[in-house]
Amino acid sequence: MESESRGTTQGTTAGAPGPGGGVEDYVTRVFTVPAEIPLADWNALLELEADPSPFMRLEYLAALDASGSATHRTGWRPAFMTLWDSGHMVAACPLYLKQHSYGEYVFDWAWANAYEQHGLSYYPKALVAVPFTPVPGARLLARDDASRAALLQALLRYCQEQQLSSLHLLFAQPRDQQACVDAGLMLRHTVQFHWHNQKYLDFDQFLASLQQDKRKKIRQERRKVADAGVQFRHAQGRDISPADWRFFYSCYERTYLEHGNAPYLQPDFFARMARDMPEHWLMFVAERDGRPIASSLVGIDASQRVAYGRYWGALERVNCLHFEACYYQPLNWCIDHGFERFEGGAQGEHKMARALLPTRTSSAHWLAHPAFSDAVARFLEREESGVDSYLSHLAERNPVRASAGVPPATTPDNLA
Repeated sequence: MESESRGTTQGTTAGAPGPGGGVEDYVTRVFTVPAEIPLADWNALLELEADPSPFMRLEYLAALDASGSATHRTGWRPAFMTLWDSGHMVAACPLYLKQHSYGEYVFDWAWANAYEQHGLSYYPKALVAVPFTPVPGARLLARDDASRAALLQALLRYCQEQQLSSLHLLFAQPRDQQACVDAGLMLRHTVQFHWHNQKYLDFDQFLASLQQDKRKKIRQERRKVADAGVQFRHAQGRDISPADWRFFYSCYERTYLEHGNAPYLQPDFFARMARDMPEHWLMFVAERDGRPIASSLVGIDASQRVAYGRYWGALERVNCLHFEACYYQPLNWCIDHGFERFEGGAQGEHKMARALLPTRTSSAHWLAHPAFSDAVARFLEREESGVDSYLSHLAERNPVRASAGVPPATTPDNLA
């Protein structure tokens, strides 16, 4: 379903857009069913962006909704915002009306508690994000800066009309951040850990770039998995069999249940990924005595040469198996296939020991209540100072040798 408006008037039809860049110069359509948005139009806008991660493709977002993973029932009510000019979609974003703050990875629980303590409602709030997917990238898809600014105007106006407490854009790209700053939103910074390929010839050359203690630790961890009789195979795209997908989900579900939670993503979501976006998935399967015992799933973007660590699970416990399945196997694959970056997801300082280095990520926030907005602005100033100090502290613990550069090809025998 969709609703249409020009400016704030619901249900009007489109006229000729004016020459300016305001929201009044476009027709605004809000879609509550992502699959009803023209797929080619959405993805064409995405391809114009500098950071077009596959998780912003409409197939991915529609699968979250259609599978029951991110829906009104689970606290994610889609209200995807689109702007149209002369019958063409010129800007769009995935907007959700949230009844909670789960599955976001940028934490605002303290803000919600403060609202509640003052007798105010923080939920529903407006969120521009990819559910359960803390991957930085484009959020405000637009043909140009004027359309991007108008889309943000439309979002803020929608929040005011719906009397929502706040608007949040998570893990946004620099263009989006600048548009948000220009519109008066507040930026918030967090830290993720990403690995960068320095044109390594093989995994041993990568190890040679690390400090001795890190090199030794990785070798020990890999040896524990090998000594346990575990071997790995991988499959990519349409070579991932239906049996592999079923086995992966059993591992993924088991891991969530062991931590006392039901999994966010439903089996039908992964079935849709296998059908609609197979080229963006790489699966590793751990086997022992000819039986699969664990699996990890990595998102890939061949055009950008980027891989994204996403999900994993195990049916049997093996010491260090998680590190092998989620880091060492994917990193080795990235080196073999010339991928330039591997993103390890949200949080996880332990990833530095595996040469995933700290990277600043940013989100943008608007709060309708002036007093709370001022309080959050002061909080974010203090928090930013803390993030800067944290990054400086992490820089002192860089696992890469200062003189490493790109070392010559080596073998395990001549490394400490």
